[in-house]
Amino acid sequence: MPSIDTLLSELEAFGVSHDAAHTERSSRMLNITRDTGELLAVLVQARGARRVLEIGTSNGYSTLWLARAARALGGGVVTVEKAQDKFDMARANFARAQLQGVIGQLLADAGEVLRDALDGAYDLIFLDSARQQYQQWWPQLDRVLAAGGVLVVDNASSHYADMAAFLDGIRCDDRYTSCLATVGKGEFIAVKSGAW
Repeated sequence: MPSIDTLLSELEAFGVSHDAAHTERSSRMLNITRDTGELLAVLVQARGARRVLEIGTSNGYSTLWLARAARALGGGVVTVEKAQDKFDMARANFARAQLQGVIGQLLADAGEVLRDALDGAYDLIFLDSARQQYQQWWPQLDRVLAAGGVLVVDNASSHYADMAAFLDGIRCDDRYTSCLATVGKGEFIAVKSGAW
């Protein structure tokens, strides 16, 4: 079995070559950058996030960063993907990384997953999915994020216009402290008030 670091490097190379050969968005991997993965791992550790939700698995590259950090805390990741081919690809990658016990994989609609989740169910939520849905999901995202929880939104610089109302709404919410980290394609980070 390859080490997780070896697998991450392999998936980075695959993502670049695959996406260069495919123009249709739904068939591309659209993986986060390595520095974004490192940032996610730091945020999981800093928050002590044992309950992590990822919306948008793709081939599992970002999930591996989250899962390795959560595993070190005795926690795990629930990751949601709607596309069967990407779900299958990610499942194979999780098996190679021997992280199946740390990762709960859902082939599902994220809106339904959020609706069915308990209040305060997650310490950290990573959004890297259908940006046009984020505003609609917001009441549920807010509900399922625990007090002191961290929300991370990918593509906050590269695709800001796609989710401006969503991000600006969080910035104006007194219960959240937020910033834009100029890492990767821009990571919007918001911390919910309250003790954990």
